[in-house]
Amino acid sequence: MSLPLDLIMFGALIAFILLGYPVAFTIAGVATGFALLGWMMGDFNIQLMGAMGQRFFGVLTNPVLTAIPLFVLMGVILEKSRIAEDLLETMGRLFGRMRGGLGVSVMLVGALLAASTGIVGATVVAMGLIALPTMLRNGYDPKLASGMVCTAGTLGQIIPPSTLLIILADVMSNAFQQAQYAQGKFTIETISVGQTFAAAMIPGLLLVAVYCAYIVGRAYLFPNDAPAMSEHVDQPSGREIAAAIVPPILLIVAVLGSILGGIASPNEAASVGAVGAILLAGRRLGVSSKLIVLATAALLTLAIAASILPIRLQRSDVTAGGYVIAAVYAGLALFSLGVVLHILKKAFADGLLKASMLSTLTVTSMIFATILMASFFSLVFVGLGGEDRVHDILQEMPGGPTGALIFAMLFVFVLGFFLDFVEISVILLPVLIPPLILMGIDPIWLTVLIAINLQTSFLTPPFGFSLFYLRGAAPKEITTGQIYRGVVPFIILQIVAVAILWTFPMFATWLPRWLY
Repeated sequence: MSLPLDLIMFGALIAFILLGYPVAFTIAGVATGFALLGWMMGDFNIQLMGAMGQRFFGVLTNPVLTAIPLFVLMGVILEKSRIAEDLLETMGRLFGRMRGGLGVSVMLVGALLAASTGIVGATVVAMGLIALPTMLRNGYDPKLASGMVCTAGTLGQIIPPSTLLIILADVMSNAFQQAQYAQGKFTIETISVGQTFAAAMIPGLLLVAVYCAYIVGRAYLFPNDAPAMSEHVDQPSGREIAAAIVPPILLIVAVLGSILGGIASPNEAASVGAVGAILLAGRRLGVSSKLIVLATAALLTLAIAASILPIRLQRSDVTAGGYVIAAVYAGLALFSLGVVLHILKKAFADGLLKASMLSTLTVTSMIFATILMASFFSLVFVGLGGEDRVHDILQEMPGGPTGALIFAMLFVFVLGFFLDFVEISVILLPVLIPPLILMGIDPIWLTVLIAINLQTSFLTPPFGFSLFYLRGAAPKEITTGQIYRGVVPFIILQIVAVAILWTFPMFATWLPRWLY
């Protein structure tokens, strides 16, 4: 009886990651070792390695994944332009006078930052530095306050646009196509980033509502856990609220609206988001608000006018009026470009541009290195028979499709204690998802269930990233034990949200079906 090298390979990967080696190198090393071991034992066809170059090229030229650097850049620029500070300060003053009001403001700001930046680390650190000391000063229970900050930061993974949803869209689309080929279908449907974003919108807002309901309910049952603000604060004026909230909302509408409306591809929408983030950063850098508003209006006018009345100068039937309109379009574009370059010049002098580019390069390199090496790992894993084994395990689960889905969700949840969402998404899901789709499970609904499950991995000890981010930013009086205990109720709320979505699938499926 030959050794189950595929299972041993997966176990070895988890063991080596727990030892603390860099993830991308660990994945590549384990894959290389087991490819050679399987070849020597006659369980692996080494000629499969010839597909490596094609797989890597496919990843690097994937039109979905190439949107990631621009979305990361958008988030980093917004994070460094202190938009979180303005939002937290304004929302804290708005809700602080009610029990649990500071906690509600943290969740709402987390949702807004999730939809505009999508960067978990940046949100958790910002809230840990700004909101957590304020909550502690006003008598909040340290465990509850820590749990709220960690949880609010993770909303960036379920509320679009997020890196997790972009990666999931690509993984699920490939898995869906595999399942259709296995069914003998030749007219293949795909799952787009727009469908994934649309499917995650309502569940993301549902999560925010569940968190806020819990905070308000706990504040009224246990007033000492989340009291109203004891400090005297002035209620923000309508103008202050608008100044803090309207710019990120406009950016959200521009990015998500262009994707969901089918106006722009993910790459184009991410470019819009990056330019919008640069314009918002101009406020912090001292650029005239009037100039920023004019540039934004020029870009908006150009986008609307060009879609209604496109001008193609290469055509032979262009009239004199067409050349006039083209000149107007060029003038709007050049004016906006001039303002953007002016802001970038100031950002370079301020150091913001260099810091943003470095952060973007670091995050993007980490994500793509992991995806590339995971592609290598999955090739070896499939070559060792891992795909067939996973398919057999799911088929033999008691309870049919429901039992298989429960097993898959529990497996992903447990792996979230040890592995990062990128590793789970690009190593495990490509072999786990096709059998589930073949059993008749809706791929859109399944995508959102898995997204919420993977979001939980940021909160689960011992390797939840939100816990580490907050540990680095929290005041000294907050202990690691308090942070770990503080997230437990919110992990339970995540499970409750999954149960609600399980019972009412239309929360995930209604919007994408209506839009697409």
